[in-house]
Amino acid sequence: MHLRDEIENYKTFNEQEEADKALMLKYIDTFDDVLTRENQMCHFTASGWIVNKERTKVLMIYHNIYNSWAWVGGHADGDADLDYVALKEIGEETGLTNVKIISDGIYSIEILTVDSHIKRGKFVPSHVHLNCCYLVEVDDTEPLRMKEDENSGVKWIDIDKAVEASTEAKMKPIYQKLIDKLNLK
Repeated sequence: MHLRDEIENYKTFNEQEEADKALMLKYIDTFDDVLTRENQMCHFTASGWIVNKERTKVLMIYHNIYNSWAWVGGHADGDADLDYVALKEIGEETGLTNVKIISDGIYSIEILTVDSHIKRGKFVPSHVHLNCCYLVEVDDTEPLRMKEDENSGVKWIDIDKAVEASTEAKMKPIYQKLIDKLNLK
């Protein structure tokens, strides 16, 4: 699996990524369906940390399920090409068409817990997302649009306000990590 090689070769940034990398590799080796939601325990997702050219703003959506400003992303749904998945989700959720990945491969990895919820009238049990994030650059003057069945807002946020914009306590350290990595570039 090409994705396994990408994760195996990924250079971790911190202890969280080191632990999550080991678990991701174990899940890939244990389950043959980690790319689909058929695996109700754990499956892959891809997200984009979307920044403007000056690296002063990040584009976030107001996610309807999590009731929080969040990065853009979604499920692999069988596709092992997660950078493609991240770009597809960005287009679907923001309306942006002129986007480019500027990280050299995966920018960040994390295993994220998802509480049980109702989506499109169907119960979704608690599970984890095996997430690969990509650093994406966009012109912050491009028009934006919402995907109303998933988000109720899309906006640029000053990068130093991105962590506080999120109301999800578990995501704050992830967003701070993304900012810290960007500041090292």
